[in-house]
Amino acid sequence: MGLQCGIVGLPNVGKSTLFNCLSNAKAQSANFPFCTIEPNVGVITVPDERLNKLVELVKPQNVVPAVVEIVDIAGLVKGASKGEGLGNKFLSNIRETDAIIHVLRCFDDDNIVHVDGSVDPVRDKEIIDTELQLKDLETVENRLQKEEKRAITGGDPITKRLVEVLHLYKSALEKGLSARTVVLDELQQEASGDLQLLTNKPVLYVCNVDEASVVNGNKYVEAVREAVKNEHAEVLVIGAAIEADIAELETYEEKQLFLEDLGLKEAGVNKLIRTAYHLLNLQTYFTAGPKEVRAWTFRKGMKAPQTAGIIHSDFEKGFIRAEVIKYEDFIAYGSEAKCKEAGKMSVEGKDYVVQDGDMMNFRFNV
Repeated sequence: MGLQCGIVGLPNVGKSTLFNCLSNAKAQSANFPFCTIEPNVGVITVPDERLNKLVELVKPQNVVPAVVEIVDIAGLVKGASKGEGLGNKFLSNIRETDAIIHVLRCFDDDNIVHVDGSVDPVRDKEIIDTELQLKDLETVENRLQKEEKRAITGGDPITKRLVEVLHLYKSALEKGLSARTVVLDELQQEASGDLQLLTNKPVLYVCNVDEASVVNGNKYVEAVREAVKNEHAEVLVIGAAIEADIAELETYEEKQLFLEDLGLKEAGVNKLIRTAYHLLNLQTYFTAGPKEVRAWTFRKGMKAPQTAGIIHSDFEKGFIRAEVIKYEDFIAYGSEAKCKEAGKMSVEGKDYVVQDGDMMNFRFNV
């Protein structure tokens, strides 16, 4: 799908360590600011137990999981919106992503320097928020100046609606609020679809904690939860150093024993990858046969012809129908043939909205 989540945060909060755990692409990691300059891109496999069960059942020759792209972006400092540090590069890189994973340091360690001299994740969050908001305010004001002239001279209702939205965003940003806190109706959303504001991107806050706090969190995590309660954003607690240790273990059994000792059911990076996938508004449908079981990524709300086009453009052009089996039914009955016999296969047309977990078979003619 070509969609990306960008990992952002102040220098030395654990972004690159976390990225290394997520990806085979090894970002440099060191105890000083601006260690990451060029953004590192990792194509990450999305953990999905449903795919594992399909493989056990079908026993295919080949397996292709869903993936998501994660980008490790250079650390940001105060003044980034004015070009301080690597500010312009940071803002340019983040503008190209579709969602934000904001890493916050929520642990004490005298051996790891903090760019501002003390641990305060809420302050750190506000530093980045402020820089992004200032850049968005600049974008909004420039666009407002242009669109207000057009609204006066042209009287286009869409332009007038855009001006209305820009004023709403301007008001929020001037109050130190992110664009995502502004609630728009459907028409307003349509009018402002191309604005691409930095603070309008969906965000996940990742609290990087020490080993003692990985299960129940700590005072820093609670402070973050309180600070973001009105943003409708998810907060995930992960110990990046622990995840790095897990990543070094060779076998699945070793990793599970390590996790059990910590009181965890699964690695934090698995939760992070799945959350990033959903943050991008992505879902999965499956195709299954003796040659291949594959997870296909699509945007939530896509209709059958569009999802067929993900496999090949000819599938969309010549779309006739989609034969759909619900994942649960496929697992229960054990095969496509048995599902068909039991009346568990539906035939859907061009208006069918594909659901997460659907088993799909497309009929087409070009």
